Amino acid sequence: MASEPKITVEVCYIAPRIQFLRSLKLAPMSTVLQAIQSSGLLDEVPEIAMDSLKVGIYSKPKQLDAPVRDHDRVEIYRPLQVDPMVARRARANKKG
Repeated sequence: MASEPKITVEVCYIAPRIQFLRSLKLAPMSTVLQAIQSSGLLDEVPEIAMDSLKVGIYSKPKQLDAPVRDHDRVEIYRPLQVDPMVARRARANKKG
């Protein structure tokens, strides 16, 4: 009896002291949430808050229930430390 074909997905999370990149095999029609849970990321980085998690696939924002496809890279985003507009103004003021 042949087993169901699997898809390959990567889960990626980067923080100042953590670089997490894991490739895993999942069943077709798995979701972003299932990929994150299967990767072991939540065990290795327990401070990730699932209730406010921002995720995407190749820099395109996605919901946790979005399906993943073969060769997708699921990215978990950290909250911004500084508003990009504020940082841009500070750099401009520093130059001028």
